[in-house]
Amino acid sequence: QVQLVESGGGSVQPGGSLRLSCAASGSIRNIYDYNMGWYRQAPGNQRELVARIMSGGGTSYADSVKGRFTISRDNAKKMVSLQMNSLKPEDTAIYYCSVRHRIILSYDYWGQGTQITVSS
Repeated sequence: QVQLVESGGGSVQPGGSLRLSCAASGSIRNIYDYNMGWYRQAPGNQRELVARIMSGGGTSYADSVKGRFTISRDNAKKMVSLQMNSLKPEDTAIYYCSVRHRIILSYDYWGQGTQITVSS
């Protein structure tokens, strides 16, 4: 059993910053074998990839967040974080943490989601 616990959600004005964190626990034997990422889903929209950090450390971002968001991971703590700067109203969504084995794709785990609201 694997659990992902997210923290750091909330409300912020446009231009503000927030940091999301996600801690993994349970039966993950080697976090180095897992890709980690953040997805989001706004009302009426499909869930979309925001940022991903691979087991080897490579990163990728949605075009809409490039230059504003930074993903990082702490393998010792089994954590992935997302620093979000220059937030825009269109960033409003539920953000989900994802941890997925790089080879065994059925080892695919999700957090419960945390709400981010950007509004003046």
